[in-house]
Amino acid sequence: MTAVVEPPAARLAALPGVTTASRVAAQAERASATGRVLPVVPALAGLLPDTGLRRGSTVAVHGGTSLLLALLAAATTAGSWAAAVGMPSLGIAAAAEYGVDVARLALVPHPGPESPAVIAALLDGVDLVAVQPETVRPAVARRLSARARHRGAVLLSAGAWPGADVELSCRRSPWSGPSSGYGHLQWRRVQVRAHGRGAAARPLTADLHLPAPDGSVTSAAPAPALREATA
Repeated sequence: MTAVVEPPAARLAALPGVTTASRVAAQAERASATGRVLPVVPALAGLLPDTGLRRGSTVAVHGGTSLLLALLAAATTAGSWAAAVGMPSLGIAAAAEYGVDVARLALVPHPGPESPAVIAALLDGVDLVAVQPETVRPAVARRLSARARHRGAVLLSAGAWPGADVELSCRRSPWSGPSSGYGHLQWRRVQVRAHGRGAAARPLTADLHLPAPDGSVTSAAPAPALREATA
């Protein structure tokens, strides 16, 4: 009787926690088709599991509001609703420049002591809720993440958040544009690092223009722009 030997790739794919590139792509396509993933601009897609913002997840964004606004852009232009709570310095003009459909962005700049209740109520009816985490206690933060999971919303934190599924860190370079001490700021190069839990456990980095000269978010490196981050 002749023994059948599986190819090495098949044996690896059968191991727990190991998947193939084609299977990952198929899962991402199914997730998008069933509405479980909210879209992001292409330059950010490769940094996120399922190439977008998975409903029910919590994403912590470090390094300023530019990256947070960029995450809202594709989803709002595709018809999703977003809200920003406790972020009085977030400007409508800046959001529009990054591609956010501001007609679908609700602002609650000063929620006061009822901030957790306001966030919870928004998670019940809004697709993406961006929050300022400083005034939220860790125990409350975990309950809000659980609510986002239950309601199928995406919770975006402008800073550290206990138990975040994905963390995005933005390291910025100086602006480019002014020459000889005058002129307009045109673009800025940044490096975004992504890591987290589960499907986001493998750290990745991407060099981006945030923003590019035309105001969009684009890759700042020749393909492939995405690479595994070093420790």
